[in-house]
Amino acid sequence: MNKVACVTGADRGLGFELTIQLLKQGYTVFAGKYLNDWKQLEQAEPEYNGRLIPVDLDISNDESVRLAGTFIAGQTDKLDLLINNAGISGGSQFDIFSSEIDYDLFMKLYNVNALGPLRVTNALSTLLVNGEDKLLVNISSEAGQINQTWREGWYGYCMSKAALNIQSNIVHNQLKNKGGRVLVLHPGWMRTYMSGKLNESADISAEESATHILKTIQQYQSSEEILKHPAFLNYKGEVMSW
Repeated sequence: MNKVACVTGADRGLGFELTIQLLKQGYTVFAGKYLNDWKQLEQAEPEYNGRLIPVDLDISNDESVRLAGTFIAGQTDKLDLLINNAGISGGSQFDIFSSEIDYDLFMKLYNVNALGPLRVTNALSTLLVNGEDKLLVNISSEAGQINQTWREGWYGYCMSKAALNIQSNIVHNQLKNKGGRVLVLHPGWMRTYMSGKLNESADISAEESATHILKTIQQYQSSEEILKHPAFLNYKGEVMSW
């Protein structure tokens, strides 16, 4: 296999597990790195004979994304798979009756979770359409569902993921004209550091989620049909409502 992937937010959690499992499948992986204090990528690098390539990448920053895109384009002329995984959460304590709402936090959530993937996709779009699979995977959330939401808060996070979902539809409309497509995935409720500290009460590990996600991606890749709209699936491959 001579396939090439890029995974954002690969320092830890789901992004790291996706990166390692793709490497084990034979991919070369450009792994977006943001957290300097986390050394898992560097520790894993020697094992994969140059196929694991960490890339400094802050998806909330235009210049960081531009530089990462230029670096990756200097190393490869294609990407078969781009996984926009990086994201943050927060703001669950605010609701419509809160005396003060931290709108700056909400703007940060939107900048990372919605605009971040758009920045990365824009920077790497030419490489993606040069690839064999031409598959963009956006890691979204059930929190972005409009007609199924049950929350009475989490405004910033939910709104940012809903924005990512509509973005995915629009990008799919453009990519499908060039033989590409988009897949939107809910990774499940994972034991990760997404809110800044390890959520030990969640249902599944990041490793388990990554294993299911890659199986779902492989099934999607194996189908030659390009859907009118991107599929929105959970990590087990089950259809979700927008």
